[in-house]
Amino acid sequence: MNLTKQQQERYARQIILKEVGVGGQSKLLSSKVLIIGAGGLGSPAAMYLAAAGIGTIGLVDPDVVELSNLQRQIIHSNNDLGRLKVISGKETIERLNSDVEVVTYEEWINSANISDIIKDQEYDFVIDATDNFSAKFLINDACVLLQKPFSHAGVMRLNGQTMTYVPGKGPCYRCVFLNPPPDIASPDPEEKGVLGVIPGIIGSIQATEAIKYLLGIGELLTGKLLVFDAADMEFRKVEIAARTTCKVCGDRPILKNLVDYAPYV
Repeated sequence: MNLTKQQQERYARQIILKEVGVGGQSKLLSSKVLIIGAGGLGSPAAMYLAAAGIGTIGLVDPDVVELSNLQRQIIHSNNDLGRLKVISGKETIERLNSDVEVVTYEEWINSANISDIIKDQEYDFVIDATDNFSAKFLINDACVLLQKPFSHAGVMRLNGQTMTYVPGKGPCYRCVFLNPPPDIASPDPEEKGVLGVIPGIIGSIQATEAIKYLLGIGELLTGKLLVFDAADMEFRKVEIAARTTCKVCGDRPILKNLVDYAPYV
């Protein structure tokens, strides 16, 4: 696609990069990314993807904005309290960049709707910006079965982690974490504190991985779990391998239909 004069000016600092150029920017403008969760991780991911010129961004979240969200969910503001997060997020993105089309899904993901949501716009990349194990395993299984690349992330307290799955090029989330943990392993909501900047850092990395994948540049976090410890200001990469016995991506997968898991929240 040909860039308008305004687009050439807006994305000038990206276009000048040899890894992007006019061709790469045009590719971003025609790309589609689905973000599941419009909270702490989804906010920075959505805003940086929108600023970068991703042509279509899907936002999935049925929740409304609460005052306690604003410490980290930077896509929302005081004026959005009580409003649907996907609507607040859509309006923020549209104010930031009119090039971007935002598609909203005001619903919880489940085994009955997630495939249809991913297929709705034929999204090129999926970002898991959820905060519970049941959603993360469901997103993983759906993306593996649909052969869709996605970025996983999780944050808690002063720590974060993220990895990227690309079909046929490394382990999936289930290869690493096997099965949803028992209920006792999931902290109560009041114990899930997080320093506000942590999801900002990790969500920005998720956006970076999406852009790198779409442009075909750099080395993705496939086969690696990136772990961040803010207390020591330390990043480390943990090598991870695909499991031949994985239920969904292994040599003989037994999970061929999506299932719902207990709602750990």
